[in-house]
Amino acid sequence: MPSDKDIQSVTQIPGVFAAHATNAAAGTGCTVIVCPGGATGGVDVRGGAPATRETDLLRPEETVEVLHAVVLSGGSAFGLAASCGVAEELERRGLGLDVGVARVPIVSGACLFDLACGDPCVRPTAEDGRLACAAALDGESAPLPRGNVGAGTGCTVGKLAGPERAMKSGLGEDVERAGELICGAVAAVNACGDVRDPDTGEKIAGVLDAAGSLADTTEVLLGGYAKMPLARTNTTISCVVTNARLTKAQATKVAQMAADAYAHAICPTHTTNDGDTVFVMATGAVDAPVDVVGALATRALGRAIADGARNATSAYGYVAARDLRSS
Repeated sequence: MPSDKDIQSVTQIPGVFAAHATNAAAGTGCTVIVCPGGATGGVDVRGGAPATRETDLLRPEETVEVLHAVVLSGGSAFGLAASCGVAEELERRGLGLDVGVARVPIVSGACLFDLACGDPCVRPTAEDGRLACAAALDGESAPLPRGNVGAGTGCTVGKLAGPERAMKSGLGEDVERAGELICGAVAAVNACGDVRDPDTGEKIAGVLDAAGSLADTTEVLLGGYAKMPLARTNTTISCVVTNARLTKAQATKVAQMAADAYAHAICPTHTTNDGDTVFVMATGAVDAPVDVVGALATRALGRAIADGARNATSAYGYVAARDLRSS
């Protein structure tokens, strides 16, 4: 088992593979997390405007017990096409649930709204999903790139006062460990609210004031200055990967616990304008109490959200936190 310092990315967790497809010119992309040997899946959807695929199948009472991939995608509902490409690539490689006459890969996914960045007519396609899946399975276990990549390419935050006062965000990642238990999280941060450091409370990115400094989205909301030009255009979508051995019911509970990371790192969160979704993939290598897995997953996801804001770079007319600090 790798040491603590060796585990820097979900790609270094045994049995887990991940990669991006990025279209920087169009401001969109997708991120694919693959467990070719199959994982136990769970999901928690708390946002008011989700765009998702195969979330009902992950309910504990449903009969399918395996999950092969999670796709985080831009493109709003159009981006669900990327999951089809992932399923096709997995089938081509002989991976999936054996149903006698074929193998059916079980692929869940969620999309975020990034159409206001780059070209709104370009969205992640089935081919993008296929290429990202192939890159994940054929690549090395190097850390997953973060920032303006994959599903984080067109992410923005703090949009409640209009696009001119919003900021650039991106895709973040964090891996935490407690003994042999590992929990990693990947998050594409496209929230309506502000992003804060979950450990210190420091505000990282969000709504700007008239002078171009960080303001407070909650105060903007309470002050009645909410002029978001398009409703339901925000979503933070995430995947927690753990080597814990979980049932579907336990994976669902871990997803519910991990969703609290949104409240730790985003304010306000789970609004009617957000489609927040958290997936869980458990590879089953280590026995651990569910509450321990949930607590570790929550820490990883909160830090991944902050990481997504910190690693973004200014683009598409939106300033990123790193440039706001330097200015």
